[in-house]
Amino acid sequence: MDIDPISPQRREIKRKKHFDESTSTTSVAPPLSSEKIFRVNDFLYIVDQAISSLNRRFEQYKEYECVFGFLFTSKKFKSLDDMSLKNSCVHFENVLKYNGQSDIDENELFVELKLLREILPSDIIEATDILKFLKGFHCYPNVTIAYRILLTIPVTVASAERSFSKLKLLKSYLRSTMLQDRLNVLALIAIENDILETVEYEDLIDDFASKSVRRMSLLLGPKYRRRGG
Repeated sequence: MDIDPISPQRREIKRKKHFDESTSTTSVAPPLSSEKIFRVNDFLYIVDQAISSLNRRFEQYKEYECVFGFLFTSKKFKSLDDMSLKNSCVHFENVLKYNGQSDIDENELFVELKLLREILPSDIIEATDILKFLKGFHCYPNVTIAYRILLTIPVTVASAERSFSKLKLLKSYLRSTMLQDRLNVLALIAIENDILETVEYEDLIDDFASKSVRRMSLLLGPKYRRRGG
């Protein structure tokens, strides 16, 4: 980074010695070097924060694996015996249960996974590929919901942090009176910019104009209005 490894030296503070003080009472510890100060105040603090953050993150990953681990890959639930697969389905439903209701039925999920093991091709391994494969079938509703829940759980908070960063750019001082609906739409456009680049604007304009005769006249211009079209 072209930064010289030279730390600024702190000025040594000298205390005034009174005439009745001995040398032993006025002796102070020698000042720390700049490297020692950087190590204690900056380096060790950053390392400690990084270690604690990694520990919290891996503890969260362990909880996810305990709930969704049997759905991570096709090899995972194919390798389980019926008893282990049944226990995983029961635990999965209990975790998702709220006020005594759940979107997943443990018995139906167990049966659907057993049937899916028989028809799922061997080259489909990842969870995203399994969900794409299930789109062609309508007889696996519980498995489809389970994989949708698995794939929509955020692994990191980077997406949420980027969303807040976009909000600072969208709702500035000059746009302080913007309503919530408009802000939501602009934020969605800014966040999903890669999808927006693939949209054909001409089709959107034609669809917008076709819903009203007045919009059509604005789209075609003054010639259309003079003709009385």
